[in-house]
Amino acid sequence: MSAGGLTVGVEDTLAPAKRRMSPMMYLYIAVAAMLSVSLVRVLTGADDLTSSGTVAAALTAAVPIALAGLGGLWSERAGVVNIGLEGMMVLGTWGAGFAGYQWGPWAGVVVGVLLGAFGGLVHAVATVTFGVDHIISGVAITLVAPGLTLFLAKLYFAKAPGGGQKQSPPIEDVSRVSVPGLSTALGDLESKHWFFVSDIAGILRGLITNLSLLSLLAVVLFVVTGYVLWRTPFGLRLRSCGEAPHAAESLGVNVYKYKYAAIVASGALAGLGGAILAINSSQFRDGQTGGRGYIGLASMIFGNWRPGGLAAGAGLFGYTDAMQLRGEDSVHALLLLLGLALLVLAVIQLRAKRFAVSVVAAVLGVAFIIWFATTDQVPPELVGATPYVVTLLVLSLAAQRLRIPKYVGQLYRRGQGG
Repeated sequence: MSAGGLTVGVEDTLAPAKRRMSPMMYLYIAVAAMLSVSLVRVLTGADDLTSSGTVAAALTAAVPIALAGLGGLWSERAGVVNIGLEGMMVLGTWGAGFAGYQWGPWAGVVVGVLLGAFGGLVHAVATVTFGVDHIISGVAITLVAPGLTLFLAKLYFAKAPGGGQKQSPPIEDVSRVSVPGLSTALGDLESKHWFFVSDIAGILRGLITNLSLLSLLAVVLFVVTGYVLWRTPFGLRLRSCGEAPHAAESLGVNVYKYKYAAIVASGALAGLGGAILAINSSQFRDGQTGGRGYIGLASMIFGNWRPGGLAAGAGLFGYTDAMQLRGEDSVHALLLLLGLALLVLAVIQLRAKRFAVSVVAAVLGVAFIIWFATTDQVPPELVGATPYVVTLLVLSLAAQRLRIPKYVGQLYRRGQGG
Protein backbone atom coordinates (compact mmCIF):
# COMPACT_ATOMS: atom_id res chain seq x y z
CA MET A 1 0.00 0.00 0.00
CA SER A 2 1.38 3.42 -0.89
CA ALA A 3 1.30 6.49 1.30
CA GLY A 4 -0.38 8.31 -1.57
CA GLY A 5 -3.25 5.84 -1.53
CA LEU A 6 -3.71 6.37 2.17
CA THR A 7 -3.70 10.13 1.66
CA VAL A 8 -6.54 9.89 -0.82
CA GLY A 9 -8.44 7.34 1.25
CA VAL A 10 -8.14 9.02 4.62
CA GLU A 11 -7.60 12.73 4.23
CA ASP A 12 -10.62 13.02 1.93
CA THR A 13 -12.67 12.29 5.04
CA LEU A 14 -11.28 15.30 6.86
CA ALA A 15 -12.89 18.71 6.98
CA PRO A 16 -11.37 21.34 4.70
CA ALA A 17 -8.29 22.85 6.29
CA LYS A 18 -8.61 26.38 7.60
CA ARG A 19 -6.43 29.07 6.15
CA ARG A 20 -3.35 29.30 8.33
CA MET A 21 -1.49 32.47 9.24
CA SER A 22 1.72 33.22 7.39
CA PRO A 23 5.09 33.17 9.21
CA MET A 24 5.26 36.97 8.92
CA MET A 25 1.97 37.29 10.79
CA TYR A 26 3.38 35.21 13.62
CA LEU A 27 6.41 37.49 13.65
CA TYR A 28 4.21 40.60 13.86
CA ILE A 29 2.29 39.08 16.77
CA ALA A 30 5.54 38.22 18.58
CA VAL A 31 6.91 41.75 18.13
CA ALA A 32 3.64 43.31 19.32
CA ALA A 33 3.65 41.07 22.38
CA MET A 34 7.25 42.02 23.18
CA LEU A 35 6.45 45.72 22.84
CA SER A 36 3.57 45.30 25.28
CA VAL A 37 5.74 43.44 27.80
CA SER A 38 8.46 46.09 27.47
CA LEU A 39 5.93 48.85 28.06
CA VAL A 40 4.60 47.14 31.18
CA ARG A 41 8.15 46.65 32.47
CA VAL A 42 8.94 50.35 32.05
CA LEU A 43 5.65 51.46 33.65
CA THR A 44 5.91 49.13 36.65
CA GLY A 45 9.67 48.96 37.11
CA ALA A 46 9.42 45.17 37.36
CA ASP A 47 12.63 44.31 35.50
CA ASP A 48 12.12 40.62 36.21
CA LEU A 49 9.40 40.53 33.55
CA THR A 50 12.05 40.00 30.86
CA SER A 51 15.21 39.26 32.83
CA SER A 52 17.43 36.38 31.73
CA GLY A 53 16.88 34.73 35.11
CA THR A 54 13.12 34.72 34.59
CA VAL A 55 13.46 33.31 31.08
CA ALA A 56 15.80 30.55 32.26
CA ALA A 57 13.44 29.66 35.10
CA ALA A 58 10.46 29.73 32.70
CA LEU A 59 12.21 27.33 30.33
CA THR A 60 13.03 24.97 33.19
CA ALA A 61 9.39 25.00 34.34
CA ALA A 62 7.95 24.67 30.84
CA VAL A 63 9.95 21.68 29.58
CA PRO A 64 8.32 18.93 31.73
CA ILE A 65 4.85 20.29 30.91
CA ALA A 66 5.65 20.53 27.22
CA LEU A 67 6.87 16.92 27.13
CA ALA A 68 3.73 15.70 28.89
CA GLY A 69 1.63 17.61 26.37
CA LEU A 70 3.71 16.19 23.53
CA GLY A 71 2.95 12.72 24.87
CA GLY A 72 -0.74 13.56 24.83
CA LEU A 73 -0.42 14.76 21.24
CA TRP A 74 1.02 11.43 20.09
CA SER A 75 -1.72 9.47 21.83
CA GLU A 76 -4.67 11.61 20.76
CA ARG A 77 -3.48 11.89 17.18
CA ALA A 78 -3.84 8.09 17.14
CA GLY A 79 -7.35 8.35 18.61
CA VAL A 80 -6.71 7.51 22.28
CA VAL A 81 -7.30 10.01 25.09
CA ASN A 82 -4.45 9.83 27.59
CA ILE A 83 -5.57 11.47 30.80
CA GLY A 84 -3.06 9.24 32.58
CA LEU A 85 -0.18 11.56 31.65
CA GLU A 86 0.03 12.76 35.24
CA GLY A 87 0.51 9.22 36.51
CA MET A 88 3.10 8.46 33.84
CA MET A 89 5.01 11.58 34.85
CA VAL A 90 4.94 10.37 38.45
CA LEU A 91 6.47 7.06 37.36
CA GLY A 92 9.15 9.02 35.52
CA THR A 93 10.04 11.07 38.59
CA TRP A 94 10.50 7.95 40.70
CA GLY A 95 12.54 6.24 37.98
CA ALA A 96 14.87 9.25 37.80
CA GLY A 97 15.21 9.25 41.58
CA PHE A 98 15.92 5.53 41.79
CA ALA A 99 18.50 5.29 39.00
CA GLY A 100 19.77 8.86 39.16
CA TYR A 101 21.33 8.74 42.61
CA GLN A 102 22.97 5.36 41.96
CA TRP A 103 24.21 5.61 38.37
CA GLY A 104 23.95 9.25 37.40
CA PRO A 105 21.35 11.58 35.85
CA TRP A 106 21.37 10.07 32.36
CA ALA A 107 20.62 6.65 33.82
CA GLY A 108 17.77 8.34 35.68
CA VAL A 109 16.48 9.74 32.38
CA VAL A 110 16.55 6.30 30.76
CA VAL A 111 14.75 4.57 33.65
CA GLY A 112 12.21 7.40 33.89
CA VAL A 113 11.44 7.04 30.17
CA LEU A 114 11.11 3.26 30.50
CA LEU A 115 8.72 3.51 33.44
CA GLY A 116 6.65 6.13 31.63
CA ALA A 117 6.55 3.85 28.57
CA PHE A 118 5.40 1.01 30.82
CA GLY A 119 2.53 3.20 32.02
CA GLY A 120 1.69 3.91 28.38
CA LEU A 121 1.77 0.19 27.61
CA VAL A 122 -0.69 -0.51 30.43
CA HIS A 123 -2.97 2.19 29.03
CA ALA A 124 -2.65 0.71 25.52
CA VAL A 125 -3.50 -2.81 26.68
CA ALA A 126 -6.54 -1.54 28.58
CA THR A 127 -7.92 0.75 25.89
CA VAL A 128 -6.86 -0.86 22.60
CA THR A 129 -6.90 -4.57 23.41
CA PHE A 130 -9.64 -4.77 26.06
CA GLY A 131 -11.70 -1.74 25.04
CA VAL A 132 -11.72 -0.06 28.46
CA ASP A 133 -13.01 3.49 28.44
CA HIS A 134 -10.06 5.82 27.85
CA ILE A 135 -10.91 8.14 30.73
CA ILE A 136 -11.38 5.31 33.23
CA SER A 137 -8.05 3.74 32.27
CA GLY A 138 -6.21 7.08 32.46
CA VAL A 139 -7.71 7.99 35.82
CA ALA A 140 -6.82 4.56 37.18
CA ILE A 141 -3.18 5.00 36.17
CA THR A 142 -3.11 8.48 37.69
CA LEU A 143 -4.54 7.16 40.97
CA VAL A 144 -2.33 4.08 41.19
CA ALA A 145 1.00 5.68 40.22
CA PRO A 146 1.41 8.01 43.26
CA GLY A 147 0.57 5.21 45.68
CA LEU A 148 2.94 2.81 43.94
CA THR A 149 5.83 5.28 43.85
CA LEU A 150 5.28 6.22 47.51
CA PHE A 151 5.46 2.54 48.46
CA LEU A 152 8.62 2.10 46.38
CA ALA A 153 10.13 5.25 47.89
CA LYS A 154 9.63 3.89 51.40
CA LEU A 155 11.10 0.58 50.27
CA TYR A 156 14.21 1.89 48.50
CA PHE A 157 14.89 5.42 49.77
CA ALA A 158 14.05 5.38 53.49
CA LYS A 159 17.45 3.98 54.52
CA ALA A 160 19.52 5.42 51.68
CA PRO A 161 21.97 8.25 52.55
CA GLY A 162 20.16 11.55 52.06
CA GLY A 163 16.89 9.83 51.25
CA GLY A 164 13.62 9.46 53.13
CA GLN A 165 10.22 7.86 53.01
CA LYS A 166 8.97 10.48 50.53
CA GLN A 167 12.13 11.50 48.74
CA SER A 168 15.16 10.07 47.02
CA PRO A 169 18.80 10.84 47.78
CA PRO A 170 20.19 13.81 45.81
CA ILE A 171 20.62 13.46 42.03
CA GLU A 172 23.41 15.16 40.11
CA ASP A 173 22.46 17.59 37.37
CA VAL A 174 23.29 17.01 33.71
CA SER A 175 25.80 19.18 31.87
CA ARG A 176 24.84 22.72 30.96
CA VAL A 177 26.07 24.81 28.05
CA SER A 178 26.35 28.51 27.20
CA VAL A 179 27.25 30.36 24.03
CA PRO A 180 30.63 31.93 24.89
CA GLY A 181 31.00 35.65 24.25
CA LEU A 182 27.44 36.23 23.12
CA SER A 183 26.08 35.58 26.61
CA THR A 184 28.30 38.30 28.08
CA ALA A 185 27.42 40.82 25.36
CA LEU A 186 23.70 40.22 25.85
CA GLY A 187 24.16 40.58 29.61
CA ASP A 188 25.66 44.04 29.10
CA LEU A 189 22.67 45.09 26.98
CA GLU A 190 20.20 43.63 29.49
CA SER A 191 21.75 45.58 32.38
CA LYS A 192 21.09 48.93 30.65
CA HIS A 193 17.29 48.42 30.91
CA TRP A 194 16.60 50.06 27.55
CA PHE A 195 13.09 49.84 26.17
CA PHE A 196 12.61 46.76 23.97
CA VAL A 197 16.34 46.28 23.22
CA SER A 198 17.23 45.18 26.76
CA ASP A 199 14.12 43.03 26.90
CA ILE A 200 15.11 41.15 23.75
CA ALA A 201 18.66 40.80 25.10
CA GLY A 202 17.38 39.40 28.40
CA ILE A 203 15.19 36.83 26.68
CA LEU A 204 17.93 35.68 24.32
CA ARG A 205 20.47 35.51 27.14
CA GLY A 206 18.12 33.38 29.22
CA LEU A 207 17.81 30.94 26.31
CA ILE A 208 21.55 30.52 25.63
CA THR A 209 23.11 30.78 29.09
CA ASN A 210 23.61 27.77 31.35
CA LEU A 211 21.17 25.78 29.20
CA SER A 212 20.52 22.21 30.30
CA LEU A 213 21.15 19.47 27.75
CA LEU A 214 17.77 18.06 28.77
CA SER A 215 16.09 21.26 27.54
CA LEU A 216 17.92 20.89 24.23
CA LEU A 217 16.71 17.29 24.06
CA ALA A 218 13.12 18.50 24.52
CA VAL A 219 13.50 20.96 21.63
CA VAL A 220 14.84 18.19 19.40
CA LEU A 221 11.88 15.97 20.31
CA PHE A 222 9.43 18.70 19.31
CA VAL A 223 11.12 19.08 15.93
CA VAL A 224 11.24 15.31 15.41
CA THR A 225 7.56 14.98 16.35
CA GLY A 226 6.52 17.65 13.86
CA TYR A 227 8.54 16.00 11.11
CA VAL A 228 7.51 12.41 11.83
CA LEU A 229 3.78 13.03 12.25
CA TRP A 230 3.33 15.46 9.34
CA ARG A 231 6.11 14.62 6.90
CA THR A 232 6.41 10.82 6.84
CA PRO A 233 4.19 7.90 5.75
CA PHE A 234 4.40 6.55 9.31
CA GLY A 235 2.98 9.79 10.69
CA LEU A 236 0.20 9.86 8.11
CA ARG A 237 -0.85 6.33 9.01
CA LEU A 238 -0.72 7.11 12.72
CA ARG A 239 -2.87 10.22 12.32
CA SER A 240 -5.31 8.27 10.16
CA CYS A 241 -5.95 6.04 13.18
CA GLY A 242 -7.30 9.06 15.02
CA GLU A 243 -9.30 10.40 12.11
CA ALA A 244 -10.76 7.44 10.22
CA PRO A 245 -9.41 4.12 11.53
CA HIS A 246 -11.86 1.97 9.56
CA ALA A 247 -10.87 3.69 6.31
CA ALA A 248 -7.21 3.22 7.24
CA GLU A 249 -7.87 -0.45 8.01
CA SER A 250 -9.46 -0.92 4.60
CA LEU A 251 -6.23 0.35 3.05
CA GLY A 252 -4.07 -2.10 4.94
CA VAL A 253 -3.03 -0.10 8.02
CA ASN A 254 -2.59 -2.18 11.17
CA VAL A 255 -4.50 0.23 13.40
CA TYR A 256 -3.77 -1.67 16.62
CA LYS A 257 -0.03 -1.54 15.98
CA TYR A 258 -0.04 2.20 15.36
CA LYS A 259 -2.19 2.90 18.41
CA TYR A 260 0.14 0.84 20.57
CA ALA A 261 3.18 2.67 19.17
CA ALA A 262 1.58 6.07 19.79
CA ILE A 263 0.45 5.35 23.36
CA VAL A 264 3.78 3.82 24.41
CA ALA A 265 5.57 6.85 22.90
CA SER A 266 3.11 9.04 24.79
CA GLY A 267 4.00 7.38 28.08
CA ALA A 268 7.73 7.58 27.33
CA LEU A 269 7.51 11.32 26.68
CA ALA A 270 5.52 11.89 29.87
CA GLY A 271 8.04 9.77 31.76
CA LEU A 272 10.85 11.88 30.31
CA GLY A 273 9.05 15.01 31.50
CA GLY A 274 8.81 13.53 34.99
CA ALA A 275 12.48 12.50 34.96
CA ILE A 276 13.54 16.01 33.94
CA LEU A 277 11.38 17.47 36.70
CA ALA A 278 13.12 15.28 39.30
CA ILE A 279 16.62 16.00 37.96
CA ASN A 280 15.96 19.75 37.84
CA SER A 281 14.81 19.52 41.47
CA SER A 282 17.90 17.41 42.38
CA GLN A 283 15.76 14.58 43.78
CA PHE A 284 12.48 12.68 43.57
CA ARG A 285 9.80 13.94 45.97
CA ASP A 286 6.31 12.64 46.63
CA GLY A 287 3.71 14.85 44.91
CA GLN A 288 6.39 16.45 42.77
CA THR A 289 4.40 16.69 39.53
CA GLY A 290 1.77 18.98 41.06
CA GLY A 291 -0.77 18.53 38.26
CA ARG A 292 1.69 19.30 35.47
CA GLY A 293 0.40 16.37 33.44
CA TYR A 294 -3.03 18.00 33.34
CA ILE A 295 -1.52 21.37 32.43
CA GLY A 296 0.33 19.62 29.61
CA LEU A 297 -2.96 18.17 28.40
CA ALA A 298 -4.56 21.63 28.52
CA SER A 299 -1.60 23.07 26.59
CA MET A 300 -2.04 20.40 23.93
CA ILE A 301 -5.70 21.32 23.49
CA PHE A 302 -4.85 25.03 23.39
CA GLY A 303 -2.26 24.24 20.71
CA ASN A 304 -4.93 22.54 18.58
CA TRP A 305 -3.07 19.23 18.66
CA ARG A 306 -0.02 20.84 17.04
CA PRO A 307 3.54 20.98 18.47
CA GLY A 308 3.96 24.74 18.00
CA GLY A 309 0.76 25.73 19.79
CA LEU A 310 1.47 23.19 22.51
CA ALA A 311 4.90 24.74 23.11
CA ALA A 312 3.28 28.18 23.42
CA GLY A 313 0.80 26.93 26.04
CA ALA A 314 3.53 25.23 28.06
CA GLY A 315 5.68 28.35 27.79
CA LEU A 316 2.85 30.45 29.21
CA PHE A 317 2.67 28.26 32.31
CA GLY A 318 6.45 28.22 32.63
CA TYR A 319 6.60 32.01 32.43
CA THR A 320 3.90 32.61 35.04
CA ASP A 321 5.46 29.97 37.30
CA ALA A 322 8.82 31.72 37.01
CA MET A 323 7.21 35.07 37.79
CA GLN A 324 5.64 33.85 41.02
CA LEU A 325 9.06 32.59 42.09
CA ARG A 326 10.54 36.06 41.54
CA GLY A 327 8.32 37.61 44.22
CA GLU A 328 5.08 39.49 44.88
CA ASP A 329 6.13 42.64 42.97
CA SER A 330 6.61 40.67 39.79
CA VAL A 331 3.25 38.95 40.19
CA HIS A 332 1.64 42.35 40.77
CA ALA A 333 3.07 43.61 37.46
CA LEU A 334 1.76 40.44 35.86
CA LEU A 335 -1.80 41.62 36.69
CA LEU A 336 -1.40 44.59 34.35
CA LEU A 337 0.16 42.42 31.64
CA LEU A 338 -2.64 39.87 31.93
CA GLY A 339 -5.29 42.62 31.81
CA LEU A 340 -3.85 44.05 28.60
CA ALA A 341 -3.55 40.58 27.06
CA LEU A 342 -7.19 39.84 27.83
CA LEU A 343 -8.32 43.13 26.25
CA VAL A 344 -6.38 42.28 23.09
CA LEU A 345 -7.93 38.82 23.15
CA ALA A 346 -11.37 40.40 23.51
CA VAL A 347 -10.80 42.44 20.33
CA ILE A 348 -9.62 39.36 18.44
CA GLN A 349 -12.67 37.36 19.53
CA LEU A 350 -14.97 40.27 18.67
CA ARG A 351 -13.58 40.40 15.12
CA ALA A 352 -14.19 36.65 14.88
CA LYS A 353 -17.81 37.29 15.99
CA ARG A 354 -17.46 35.24 19.17
CA PHE A 355 -19.35 37.81 21.22
CA ALA A 356 -19.78 35.89 24.47
CA VAL A 357 -16.08 35.06 24.76
CA SER A 358 -15.18 38.63 23.80
CA VAL A 359 -17.35 40.08 26.56
CA VAL A 360 -15.95 37.71 29.18
CA ALA A 361 -12.37 38.49 28.16
CA ALA A 362 -13.03 42.25 28.19
CA VAL A 363 -14.65 42.18 31.63
CA LEU A 364 -11.85 40.12 33.08
CA GLY A 365 -9.23 42.32 31.42
CA VAL A 366 -10.71 45.48 32.93
CA ALA A 367 -11.01 43.76 36.31
CA PHE A 368 -7.32 42.79 36.33
CA ILE A 369 -6.25 46.33 35.34
CA ILE A 370 -8.39 47.81 38.14
CA TRP A 371 -6.94 45.25 40.56
CA PHE A 372 -3.44 46.34 39.55
CA ALA A 373 -4.27 50.06 39.85
CA THR A 374 -5.91 49.83 43.27
CA THR A 375 -3.39 47.56 45.02
CA ASP A 376 0.33 47.48 45.70
CA GLN A 377 0.77 43.72 45.83
CA VAL A 378 -1.00 40.42 45.36
CA PRO A 379 -2.00 38.62 48.57
CA PRO A 380 0.66 36.02 49.41
CA GLU A 381 -1.99 33.31 49.49
CA LEU A 382 -2.69 33.85 45.79
CA VAL A 383 0.90 34.09 44.56
CA GLY A 384 1.43 30.31 44.48
CA ALA A 385 -1.80 29.79 42.54
CA THR A 386 -0.95 32.41 39.92
CA PRO A 387 0.57 30.06 37.31
CA TYR A 388 -2.45 27.77 37.32
CA VAL A 389 -5.03 30.58 37.28
CA VAL A 390 -3.34 32.60 34.52
CA THR A 391 -2.62 29.58 32.33
CA LEU A 392 -6.08 28.05 32.52
CA LEU A 393 -7.74 31.46 32.10
CA VAL A 394 -5.83 32.36 28.95
CA LEU A 395 -5.98 28.86 27.48
CA SER A 396 -9.73 28.56 28.01
CA LEU A 397 -10.51 31.95 26.45
CA ALA A 398 -7.99 31.77 23.60
CA ALA A 399 -8.62 28.19 22.51
CA GLN A 400 -11.55 28.52 20.12
CA ARG A 401 -12.57 26.63 16.95
CA LEU A 402 -10.41 23.68 17.87
CA ARG A 403 -10.00 20.87 15.37
CA ILE A 404 -10.00 17.70 17.51
CA PRO A 405 -9.08 14.37 15.82
CA LYS A 406 -12.42 12.92 14.70
CA TYR A 407 -12.16 9.48 16.25
CA VAL A 408 -10.39 10.37 19.49
CA GLY A 409 -11.83 8.69 22.56
CA GLN A 410 -13.97 6.23 20.60
CA LEU A 411 -13.78 2.44 20.82
CA TYR A 412 -12.23 0.84 17.74
CA ARG A 413 -12.62 -2.84 16.90
CA ARG A 414 -10.88 -4.47 13.95
CA GLY A 415 -13.22 -5.56 11.17
CA GLN A 416 -16.18 -3.47 12.30
CA GLY A 417 -17.60 -0.78 10.04
CA GLY A 418 -17.09 2.90 10.83
